[in-house]
Amino acid sequence: MIEKYALDGIKITSLESFYEQISSSLAFGEWGRNLDALDDVLGGGDYGVPEDGFTLTWVHSDVSRANLGYPETVRQLEKRLLLCHPSNRDMVQAKLNLAREGKGHTVFDWLIDILRKHEDNIRLVLA
Repeated sequence: MIEKYALDGIKITSLESFYEQISSSLAFGEWGRNLDALDDVLGGGDYGVPEDGFTLTWVHSDVSRANLGYPETVRQLEKRLLLCHPSNRDMVQAKLNLAREGKGHTVFDWLIDILRKHEDNIRLVLA
């Protein structure tokens, strides 16, 4: 039987709160709480993610989409710009400039892309 999990989009107000929600829902063990680590844990292994796949229903995903829009994207890219390797600064700055103009991928898009990358194991339902 395929396991089912849910995210409460009303409680997702930032990237950090998304990490909290998905950790609670999927009972992840310790993980890095960044986008690369999310990609890794969704790939299975020792993080508590069912190896046989699962359904993830993102309830109130429209609320999350709004909360994880351009203002949150700008905030996350500003943080990334301070911490990234100097060789990546131009790329991050370009993405930040786009986000400030309301263009490009948002944090919500980043998360959806990662979840859909694992569509062989994750059935994502946006509700």
